[in-house]
Amino acid sequence: MYKHVALLVRKDGMEYDAFREHWEEIHSPLAKDIEGVVRYQTVYPTDPDTAEFDGLAELYFESLDDLHEALGSEGDRDYDPTREIAAEAREDVNNFLDIDRRPRFIGEEKVWKDEIDGDTDELYKHSAFLVRKDGMNHDEFREHWEETHSPLAKDIEGVVRYQTVYPTDPDNAEFDGVAELYFESLDDLHQALGSEGSRDYDPTREVAAEARRDVDNFLDIDRRPRFIGEEKVWKDEIDDVEGY
Repeated sequence: MYKHVALLVRKDGMEYDAFREHWEEIHSPLAKDIEGVVRYQTVYPTDPDTAEFDGLAELYFESLDDLHEALGSEGDRDYDPTREIAAEAREDVNNFLDIDRRPRFIGEEKVWKDEIDGDTDELYKHSAFLVRKDGMNHDEFREHWEETHSPLAKDIEGVVRYQTVYPTDPDNAEFDGVAELYFESLDDLHQALGSEGSRDYDPTREVAAEARRDVDNFLDIDRRPRFIGEEKVWKDEIDDVEGY
């Protein structure tokens, strides 16, 4: 399953409440019906005042061609879709987002653990936008992430779903990958991974602490944005897809 993640930054002069109202009432009803979208979800910050971004918008497609036609390809934050609803949604972006400050990521998702049968609506999610440490190439980073870190991360105390997203075009991607950890309560998330306002954290639970120590082996934590929020699923037409 291919996924487009937009890290939203509201345009200058717009208050957060006005941004969220526009996003929920005008933009999301459009975005969920973009041609080719099989799942659309948004993630709202649990603490907007300290969050690194104003929200996440995540759109899933069954093929990379469908994604590119709707939302463009890696290497550029802007895009010029030709399909009707995609074009209407792109036009609306200018009403509430600063697209030049809005990173995005296109990748293929892998589910490592799922104790909730894919039902992520209203769960709390920690999204880490990974940047490899200096001196490590992408292949070395990915090998460590897959073979050493993810087997730890999926077993962090309180995690009910763990998934990773690998860039379809690593040379042009804004990040080396995305790690997404879901929790049923915000307290569980905070105990495992810290709270908003800092990219670093100091967990006390055993597996969480081991995973945090391993972070230093392959990530540049100072350049690794993260986002803590509550997820809302607007559309889900994924049926009998492997991993869901």
